[in-house]
Amino acid sequence: MNTPGSSSLQEASILRTWWPLAASWLLMGAELPAISGVVGRLPNAEIMLAAFGGVVFPIALLIESPIIMMLAASTAWSRDTASFRQLERFMYRAAIALTILHAAIAFTPLYQWVVVPLLDVPKPVQPPALLGLRIMVLWNLAIADRRFRQGSLIRFGHRETIARGTVVRLAATFLALWMFWRNGFSGIVTATASLSIGVLVEAFFVRWRAAVLLPRHLAAADTKSLTPPTTSLVAFYVPLAVTPMLILALQPIAAAGITRMPMPLECLAVWGPLGGLIFLLRSAGIAFNEVVIARCDEPDGRRRLRRFAWSWGAGFSGILTIMAVTPLADLWFRGVIGLEPELARLGTQALWLAAPLPLLTFLESYWQGMLVSRHRTRAVTGSVAAFLIVAVIVIAAGVLIGHWNGLLVTLAAFAAGNIAQTLWLRWKWQIEGPRRPEQPEQGIGAPEPL
Repeated sequence: MNTPGSSSLQEASILRTWWPLAASWLLMGAELPAISGVVGRLPNAEIMLAAFGGVVFPIALLIESPIIMMLAASTAWSRDTASFRQLERFMYRAAIALTILHAAIAFTPLYQWVVVPLLDVPKPVQPPALLGLRIMVLWNLAIADRRFRQGSLIRFGHRETIARGTVVRLAATFLALWMFWRNGFSGIVTATASLSIGVLVEAFFVRWRAAVLLPRHLAAADTKSLTPPTTSLVAFYVPLAVTPMLILALQPIAAAGITRMPMPLECLAVWGPLGGLIFLLRSAGIAFNEVVIARCDEPDGRRRLRRFAWSWGAGFSGILTIMAVTPLADLWFRGVIGLEPELARLGTQALWLAAPLPLLTFLESYWQGMLVSRHRTRAVTGSVAAFLIVAVIVIAAGVLIGHWNGLLVTLAAFAAGNIAQTLWLRWKWQIEGPRRPEQPEQGIGAPEPL
């Protein structure tokens, strides 16, 4: 049994593991509001915010989505030099393929043939959105390389490097924002070029630190008699990759729904700053996923991690609730982001629907981390399918009814979808999770201890 003192020490230990990752995600979450705040003060702010937040960023995220889970995969997979190199080769092939896809959309008629009609992009938004997609063409390579090496650093205990890399990224992004703003560049160039520069600088920093820190850990692991994973890399990673693909598919679906509901241009302009605020307060919960993977097999680990998720998730949801029901929301949208009063009112009216999302993010990270630690990645994919189905139904209903603006409908869809996802993950863990590694599900092999 744990004494009260030992329980407090264990909670503090989880906090020490989590906070560098959470700080990294929180700092990264500050990036989008900062970009929106600068763009909101440049000429043609409404059009430029709509182009960046309603078209460029959702499309870039959707293309990037197959390699987002490279961090979790590397944390679980990079156990020695052979497995590290195997995943590295896989990462480069995937990143190059996604970069080619991005370039095809940005530099060929695919943009006019596919993106514009699917999203029903307003005419004034089309040219700046195309320029932004072209500027972000190297985004996928930088993200893939960075997240792969971050996962390996986390596995071998160098979590502080992740937070330092995020500080370097933000410094580069903010410096670029200032330079582009000072030199009179358009809002879309300022946003996409600054974002791309920050990601590239962070990728180079993480690559340098990994080259210094990882060789000795991998060499030490090579001397141990580790059993090779019975799961093939493709069978392990593909279900993980489908997870963010399904989640981020909702971004362009939401944009397409917003353009087909009342006040489309205004809602697209607010969608980016609103999403940036929500992501900022959800980001610490996203970071909790890797903590669960790394620590769930410790004595009493599941109970302590679950309690941590509930307490910290409720805290971040409380912050969002306070903002939604007080003048703080208006202060954020008008004072920080610089939106016009009518646009700020749209964001304030919709924000309360997002209040449950931080808590749900912590709970999703808890159940997902538990399942990934047992290589039950197909259960994770199923949870995201549940999220997407529920959210799309809500958005479709909003388009058909045509009464509410797109921000209200989309946030209601995200909340309903996340509730469905959380319940699915909990149900699948109760059915499949407790099975021990020596009883792998068909097609998914037994995980090695982290």
